[in-house]
Amino acid sequence: MTNAAPSASILPAPGKPPRPARDWRDVVYPVLVVIGVLVAWEAGVRLDWLRPVQFPPPSKLATSLIELLAEGYPEGISLATHVAITVQRIVIGYVLALALAIPLGLLIGRVPVIDKLTDPIIAFGRSVATLSLLPLAVVWFGTGEASKIFLIGYGCFWVMLSNVVAAVKNVDPVLVRAARTMDVAGPALFRQVILPAALPRIFAGARIALGVGFMVIVGAEMIGTIQGLGALIMEARTFYRTDITMVGMFVIGVLGFAIAVGLEWFERRLLPWQVRSGPST
Repeated sequence: MTNAAPSASILPAPGKPPRPARDWRDVVYPVLVVIGVLVAWEAGVRLDWLRPVQFPPPSKLATSLIELLAEGYPEGISLATHVAITVQRIVIGYVLALALAIPLGLLIGRVPVIDKLTDPIIAFGRSVATLSLLPLAVVWFGTGEASKIFLIGYGCFWVMLSNVVAAVKNVDPVLVRAARTMDVAGPALFRQVILPAALPRIFAGARIALGVGFMVIVGAEMIGTIQGLGALIMEARTFYRTDITMVGMFVIGVLGFAIAVGLEWFERRLLPWQVRSGPST
């Protein structure tokens, strides 16, 4: 008995790996959950289960968002200005952190001696809460832009560095041995095997570091400025504008989500072999 040749329909197509079809439930269900939460929130305020001062209803938040877009807060500073200033600070600190952490992490991950020497330093730096450096940042750099960018860069740097080091150290040794049997060594081994294998975790670290940057920005903008979403939140808190505080938090969340989605899209373009599995059936 001879085995039948595999059907052409089950053979993988050449070229780019197939992109898994997205289930409509992945979009509809989260949207329904958000709508349900907003409806319950609005009903809780209208039924006096929640205090409007502490939990402004979604309808009030929508009105406050329109107010910010039309008039600005404080002193007529528009929401677009707050967003632009915050994004500029995060991008500068984030890019500087990645520019330092990625090459340094690649070096540490590939050289065991340097890894052993720097491991306590990395563990210590990662353990120091970024906002605890706020007084020192003011002393070192003043209350201008440099102190804010320093804090964002500091928080992102240690997260990114530890992820890059781990990514390089955890490359499958089978891949390295297989490459060496084909006389691939030195810079070629790093460029063709180690770096591509480490990139998925490096991108994961980049997304985590971005989240840290958005957490730090609120504290970094507490001092020496009235521009930026963190400054907006602080000003609103001072004058008990809980609605504007929540709108500022919401805008920060939307910005972080949008940039994270952009990073994920860039990762798919750069690493087409990293096909994310769809829902199992």
